[in-house]
Amino acid sequence: MSDRFTEEELSIAKSVDLVEVARSLGYTPKKIGRFYTLKEMDSMRIYDHRNWFRFSGKCESGRNGGSQIDFLREFAGLDVKDAVFWLLDFAGVRHDSIGETVSGDCIIHNDKPVSEKKEFILPVPASNNDRIIRYLNQDRGLSISTIDYFIRKGIIYESQEYHNVVFLGNDKSGVTRFASQRGIYDRDGRAFKCDVAGNDKRYGFNITNDNSNRIVVFEAAIDMMSYVDIFQDFDSNMIALGMTADLPLETFLSDHPGISKIEFALDNDEPGRLAAEKLIQKYRDKGYEVKDASAPVMYKDINEWLVATKLKLSSDSVAERKYEYLKSGIPK
Repeated sequence: MSDRFTEEELSIAKSVDLVEVARSLGYTPKKIGRFYTLKEMDSMRIYDHRNWFRFSGKCESGRNGGSQIDFLREFAGLDVKDAVFWLLDFAGVRHDSIGETVSGDCIIHNDKPVSEKKEFILPVPASNNDRIIRYLNQDRGLSISTIDYFIRKGIIYESQEYHNVVFLGNDKSGVTRFASQRGIYDRDGRAFKCDVAGNDKRYGFNITNDNSNRIVVFEAAIDMMSYVDIFQDFDSNMIALGMTADLPLETFLSDHPGISKIEFALDNDEPGRLAAEKLIQKYRDKGYEVKDASAPVMYKDINEWLVATKLKLSSDSVAERKYEYLKSGIPK
């Protein structure tokens, strides 16, 4: 069993939702504006679900903020290696003997991850999709027609037990290999995100069009839906990685060799920008025609841009939205 981690594994570890990490350790996250604090520690700030800072004079220098790894070091007493193992386990990924990223949950024993492949069982669907439609439309700004498009394609639905949005990732044969859930209660700090146990991390939420040589890549499924809504793009291949690591993209490109153009629409926060820069260079070196298709710089991500644009525009005109995008100075 190797203790060395691949770049993909480290990217996955640093893409885990820090709010959910805190909740799993027994803390109570509370959303305040654009950040979270903890009921048990009001000096805590969690930004962008990935970074934290503690405004407390009692903490020692170097122990007042950082990444998910630093959070586990400070509040769970783990060293760096064990913190990365913990995060990979939380994300449903195990670290094998040759350092490869493999699908499936794992349990850590004696500081080593032991593979325990869980059965991949999708959440039971609700009798209708009314709650997720209301959430996606009213809270996330997506049009009813776009939401209906994804429902009709059979790649999102509402779960019966908690009424989460379930996003499905299918392989080239249409078999579901990956699924994630997203809670619909953002406003009171109870947002929930997780991958369904037993899923295959080589796949992501995607739309396939074999007649297109272009793919647009996102971090989050709702950003992908927002892009479709903004540009009414029903022709391109698209994939949401669910993280900043590109393992799902590698699988998709292997399965669809006709793709020659890649556009990265990753987030505008620091992890998203660093990942975009790295991936643009990686795939350009592989011979793809690549460009950055992120939201205008004043917005964190595609969905935030969609919501802001809909507030500004009384018309639902795609042309007007494209004009706003072009005016931002980002080539399309």
